[in-house]
Amino acid sequence: MRVECFGTTVGIDESALRESAEEIRRQVAEYERGERRTFDLTVGFPDGLTGRVMRAMAEIPYGETRTYGELAADLGTSPVAVGQACGRNPVPVVIPCHRVVGSDGSLRGYSAADGVATKRRLLDHEAAVAGAGPVQTPLPTE
Repeated sequence: MRVECFGTTVGIDESALRESAEEIRRQVAEYERGERRTFDLTVGFPDGLTGRVMRAMAEIPYGETRTYGELAADLGTSPVAVGQACGRNPVPVVIPCHRVVGSDGSLRGYSAADGVATKRRLLDHEAAVAGAGPVQTPLPTE
């Protein structure tokens, strides 16, 4: 299904969710209006690394980010593998792959429509609604 969100169309694989298309659209619209920070949707996580990465992304709090490397360290895999799993996320926005950034804070890629521009809009939106400053986690310095 296609869902309008922040001036673009995001593809969501509704077969990965138990709720109706109407309910999915309603919750995404509430998220866009700043009325919702988490989704009350039942996600069918795939087996393997993609499912593990999706579960880890679902734990990233609203208005915060994690790096591919941080998730990789937690999951015992490589940052590249995490990035590939993020790209296979069938339910972007619902499972917040937009909250995963490069080790230098760069946005890298985003599989939903308009790519990195959409990722930036989602992160900026969450920062504004959360009243937060920078949306990325503190990065290590040497």
